[in-house]
Amino acid sequence: MSPTRLRLAGRTALVTGGSRGIGRAIALRLAADGALVAVHYGHDEQAAAATVKQIEEAGGRAFAVRAELGVPGDAAAVWAGFDDGLAALGEAAGVDIVVNNAGITLPRFIADVTEQDYDQVFAINTRAPFFILQHALPRLRDGGRIVSISSAASRIAYPALAAYAMTKGALDVLTPALALQLGPRGITVNTVAPGFTETEINPTLADPKIRAALAGASVFDRLGAPADIADVVAFLAGDDARWVTGQWLDATGGVHLGL
Repeated sequence: MSPTRLRLAGRTALVTGGSRGIGRAIALRLAADGALVAVHYGHDEQAAAATVKQIEEAGGRAFAVRAELGVPGDAAAVWAGFDDGLAALGEAAGVDIVVNNAGITLPRFIADVTEQDYDQVFAINTRAPFFILQHALPRLRDGGRIVSISSAASRIAYPALAAYAMTKGALDVLTPALALQLGPRGITVNTVAPGFTETEINPTLADPKIRAALAGASVFDRLGAPADIADVVAFLAGDDARWVTGQWLDATGGVHLGL
């Protein structure tokens, strides 16, 4: 790697949901920039191992952290795995970059959402990242970075995603409050909101008509790629974004501009 690609050298990052999709792209990018990356996963150990292996084969450093989200004690389990992973590598305790990426969707109209559905999507998408950040605060070094992955659905009305959008809206509100609290420590806190993004876990994209419709919502007439989102996160994680905090960054490719 060239020196310009090591702008995060010496820093440690946690990426929740880092084994697949957007999270995987973020983990790969932060590692390519020199960070030691903890790749969190909930169930797919094989995917996490593959992500760690790809990072290592490219000359980066990473380790996997398993913890199911949406259950009691999930945040504590994430950080226990993180701390153990650092210790196993002989690294000093602490973290510089926290990316709250893990989440689930709930593609149902409000009439079809059960109380169990509602509780689960909030437990994973809102409660887990809140307490992951609570546990992160004593570990987070001054000058650190927090990035939460939201969604365009928190600003653009999609009736079939109402409950999901509510979970992301809650994260959007948390960002400026935490940014104000952590500013004296030089820690920035921002939110990145993807639009329609092509990942292997989105089955609707197999339908050509759906693909075309979603691609057409962007001014670039294409779906977003996970790397498109990862590049925005990498910017926020680095020194160049030191003067950006408390912000909601649209990373949709201009979805519905002009409407």
